[in-house]
Amino acid sequence: MPTDDEVPVVLLHGVGLDRTVWSRVEALLSRTASAIDLPGHGAQPPLTGPTDLAAMASDVLARMPAGQVHLVGFSLGSLVAQQIAIEEPTRVRSLTCVSSVCARTQEESAAVQGRLEGAESDFRGSMERALDRWFPEDEGDSETLRDETRPVLLANDPDSYRHAYAVFAAGDRELESKLNAISSPTLAITGELDPGSTPEMSERIANRIPDTRVAIVSGARHMLPVTHPEVLTDHLRALTNHTEGSR
Repeated sequence: MPTDDEVPVVLLHGVGLDRTVWSRVEALLSRTASAIDLPGHGAQPPLTGPTDLAAMASDVLARMPAGQVHLVGFSLGSLVAQQIAIEEPTRVRSLTCVSSVCARTQEESAAVQGRLEGAESDFRGSMERALDRWFPEDEGDSETLRDETRPVLLANDPDSYRHAYAVFAAGDRELESKLNAISSPTLAITGELDPGSTPEMSERIANRIPDTRVAIVSGARHMLPVTHPEVLTDHLRALTNHTEGSR
């Protein structure tokens, strides 16, 4: 059984990305961290058919370090992390939901469904539109971040990406009624300007998961692990130190 300061951090990325999205955060963390590729992403085999959150969570659980972890999910990874926290509560010392969707409204669901349909008809164009949302051209180092992220997105098998995105598009509705079963201390953090994982959605998480703290990063958009790693790491450190200090 690890001591408190040996409990590792497990980092789950968003749809279309891979474990490297966490490289800046991993470099800043002072404890062991494991960034894991989601099914169908990075070094994992492409998804060859429809899947769901339960299957993705089971796959990730099999590759997580043994014992308790501080579980951190970003975007789709947050939905997978929530599923794990519901299914295996004793494995999750703390839960962090980064740029997470929750209980989308009808309008919000229609918007994400439109992006899924866009990926089905024009995969490469949908990747460029994602870069536009994440790194607007009028922001400082957007060109560098676009150039860094574009090859990761375009490395996806298009069919596999669409199977994963379908889980992202519907997973919040599947989880909504189950979130109150999560018992781990939880942080919901997102960017002030994130149009898809809005500050209101982080408040929705807090309204459903007991013992949740909300943090909104001023001026930030979706890609907090890339654009605001120091801020995100500070919040992660505060949560992990709090949960371990209270034991």
